[in-house]
Amino acid sequence: MLVASQIVALVLVVLLVTALARRTGRPAPALLVVAGVAVSYLPGLPAYRLDPELVLFGLLPPLLYGTAYTSSLPDMRANRGPIALLSVGLVAFTTVVVGVVTWWVLPGLPAAAGFALGAVVAPSDAVSATAVARRVGIPRRIVRILEGESLLNDAVALVGLRTALVGLAGAVSAWWIAGSLALAAVGGVVIGLVVTAVFAGVRRLLRDPVTDTALSLVIPFVAYVAAEAVHASGVLAVVLTGLLLGHQAPRLMSGAARSANRVNWRTIEFLLENVVFLLIGLQLRQILTDVAEAGPGLGVTVAVCASVFVAAVLSRFVWVYGVGAVRRLGGRRAWPWSYSAVVSWAGMRGVITLAAAFALPTAVPYRSVLVLAAFVVVAATLLVQGTTLGWLVRRLRIPAPDPGQDTLQEAALLGDMAQAARQRLEEVRAPDDQLDVVERLRERLQVRTDSAWERLGTDPDRETPSDSYRRLRLEMLAAEWEALLAARRSGTADHVVLQRLAEALDVEESMLERPEETARDRERELRAPTSTAGSCPHLRRARDDVRPQSPDTCQDCVVEGTTWVHLRLCLTCGHVACCDSSPRRHATRHYHDTGHPVVRSHEPGELWRWCYADETLG
Repeated sequence: MLVASQIVALVLVVLLVTALARRTGRPAPALLVVAGVAVSYLPGLPAYRLDPELVLFGLLPPLLYGTAYTSSLPDMRANRGPIALLSVGLVAFTTVVVGVVTWWVLPGLPAAAGFALGAVVAPSDAVSATAVARRVGIPRRIVRILEGESLLNDAVALVGLRTALVGLAGAVSAWWIAGSLALAAVGGVVIGLVVTAVFAGVRRLLRDPVTDTALSLVIPFVAYVAAEAVHASGVLAVVLTGLLLGHQAPRLMSGAARSANRVNWRTIEFLLENVVFLLIGLQLRQILTDVAEAGPGLGVTVAVCASVFVAAVLSRFVWVYGVGAVRRLGGRRAWPWSYSAVVSWAGMRGVITLAAAFALPTAVPYRSVLVLAAFVVVAATLLVQGTTLGWLVRRLRIPAPDPGQDTLQEAALLGDMAQAARQRLEEVRAPDDQLDVVERLRERLQVRTDSAWERLGTDPDRETPSDSYRRLRLEMLAAEWEALLAARRSGTADHVVLQRLAEALDVEESMLERPEETARDRERELRAPTSTAGSCPHLRRARDDVRPQSPDTCQDCVVEGTTWVHLRLCLTCGHVACCDSSPRRHATRHYHDTGHPVVRSHEPGELWRWCYADETLG
């Protein structure tokens, strides 16, 4: 009963604080840590001691798996160099720097104990990094690198901690360290590949979303426990399993199973991530009690905590800027200094650091002070760096991801997908298939593609045809729900029938819902994203100095008395015409009539181009 009450209380506090964070615009991790500290000092509440086994075997596997499952394997490969430098090189460098500083500041501390603390505070936290980085609008490549770093550096840090603890008991040879690293890395990879192969085979046989979701909850624990049982890296095994299964999900799982997994794991991640920050704050009271009973004194304790925090933060700056300088001196590309500042300041620590600190044996000299120093690093990085990272990004004028480019990329990709679908339709349609059914499928493809292009443009208050459809259809669905609920009240339909129809309404309503989008910066010119933009002879030959024949109207629509959604400019003759989402599609007509292949958006602030002949965005 007591455990259940504590779990309910933790969840309720998380929900209240995260709601407050959304309303105030404050970072939820920092508020949760503060709330945890405040709750820990409420009268009558017992001191709460975090169990390292609970974190390492209960919270860490699902947190790592959930993050890895939604991460991009191609992005991890593309950024493997920076990720390796941060997850391996930076962890080793921070371990040494913090270890030396701690050994120097705390008299009588064995060097191995200092290095153990260094390994504890070295890794940034996957939850903290991604939670803060995405909220403040950091460029996506930096987010991917921080995400990859924080997914892998726990494995390196835990091996370093294990090595330091063995060093406390006796001499450690370079061969032993190399062997431990090799076993952790190779064993983790092998276990991850085996677990992936087994569960991928099982998933191919499953068609029930409920069973598949239940299976997904077991996967991270199987990978972690199997790896740790052979003294390999459980972290690496879980991360690799999550990356590979997430990458293979479209071929392994049904659409219903993928939707169920997405919603369930999003809920699990939300609860675990935020409970973790709350648990961090709840530790302070017990940690201070332990320091008061067995600490070296207030002055030394404060000096140790301050020194460890400064060393942990500065070592990240030195490493990141140092790597950038070495790359530049070697004539290789390096990201701008402003990006280095953001990466350096984004090294928030989390519950893994605190759990590793509590895992220090009681026989370690000054253990309570080392645990307090780890807590200070975690809390200070969350409260100081986590709350000021957004200010730093704005101060350095680092551009956030452009929602307009996302929309343009989405529209172009939807066009490619629609073309593939049309080709498949022509291949599989039978001579006796009804023409109206085929035409309805073609029209549905076109409507979906047009709706993406309609989200471009510079007038956010103007209702596009897709917006009108969405508004009207939602009203119709509301009326359908009223009729269904009336049938339920009157008992005129069986519950099974009602449930089946309700699920159909839910699916359609979810398809009409849009995720919240950041408002587009209208001062930034919208060009085709580099990763999406193509090239063809027509795009290369197209002129950019063509004078438009009309400033802001579709000439053909004016003549016909019709309306348009967006405008396109022909880069051959300057003819201005309406887009394919407009009723009359005059830009496409102009291409078919004249053969002029390339148009450019004639909306203010948009410079992307489109080749009709090759169907290429440029």
